Amino acid sequence: MSPTDLPLKITPLHAAHIAAGARMVAFAGYDMPVQYSDGVLKEHLWTREHAGLFDVSHMGQARLTGVSPLSAFEDVVPGDFINLAPGRQKYSVLLNRTGGIIDDLMAGRPDESGLFVVVNGACKDNDFAVIDDELAGQVVITRLEDRALLALQGPEAAAVFQAHAPAAASMVFMDIRAMAGFGTDLIVSRSGYTGEDGYEISCPADSAVHIWNALLADPRVRPIGLGARDSLRLEAGLPLYGHDLDATTSPVEGDLSFAINRNRRQQRDFPGAARIIRELTDGPARVRVALKVLDGAPAREGAEIHDEAGQRVGIVTSGGYSPCLKAGIALGFVPPAQATVGTALKVIVRGKAQACEVVKAPFVPHRYVRKIYE
Repeated sequence: MSPTDLPLKITPLHAAHIAAGARMVAFAGYDMPVQYSDGVLKEHLWTREHAGLFDVSHMGQARLTGVSPLSAFEDVVPGDFINLAPGRQKYSVLLNRTGGIIDDLMAGRPDESGLFVVVNGACKDNDFAVIDDELAGQVVITRLEDRALLALQGPEAAAVFQAHAPAAASMVFMDIRAMAGFGTDLIVSRSGYTGEDGYEISCPADSAVHIWNALLADPRVRPIGLGARDSLRLEAGLPLYGHDLDATTSPVEGDLSFAINRNRRQQRDFPGAARIIRELTDGPARVRVALKVLDGAPAREGAEIHDEAGQRVGIVTSGGYSPCLKAGIALGFVPPAQATVGTALKVIVRGKAQACEVVKAPFVPHRYVRKIYE
């Protein structure tokens, strides 16, 4: 039986989505809400203006424990985790031995119990198998299958959530803490994948519906599906694994060099270091760029990117309509010579060449909270 023949899994919030009138689709092996009655456009704009609530329980959550889980983790990622302070988390990438990205992930220290790791839902089984194989004898992986994961995002998210979990008020972007809220134990990070301020909330699966309903009882909050989640992350210029990143893409090509800490560059002791250091020094053959379509329909994944002479120079890996900019936007790969901001290019949409321009990401400014003002 192939993976596509297997019955879809459901999250602890599945019945709540059905009751809310969600249109459900298969995603990462789960039956997930793509939109609710408001539709993708309204859900997108509501999140930018108020607070959107997302079910991301399909993601993989795990604890990595052992004698030295922080140092062991550095054997599979290029980030500095030995020096990661308690209460902080980092974005990183799980690398194969040729420097390609197996997945991108978040790993943090909400308490003293090693690392708390969140990976993409479609990749989680392979990710944890790779970590278990590469770090055998160094760490113990405990998959948290009994926990749900919610994301509350938008400019009003903080006020809504802090009414239920006051300890979250002092958190800033990329903080992570274990705390009490809604009458249960939570692991909360001030982060998300929309470019907005907000929180990701790990909770016991049997508390998920209670928390979901409590947050939706606030008129500032509406449920948001996968469709708007994708358009929000695209406006934020954030890559999607399996589209903008894959096992052939290095962090340098993927415009993720920030995830390679300076001391790790010097140590050169992470998977694929020879390739990655060479690309950092000499430049990669291709690089991920942000494109704004200046006329015509949005360019979708797979659209060719041409230079002004009509030569193919790259490909779109994510694309769509920006509700905030009211224009087509895209992420794609081109050679470094075509990657400078302001470079005029063309995207081929339905056989027609449409003008586009390389722009600085993100398309819509991030609104992360990096300092708490009293």
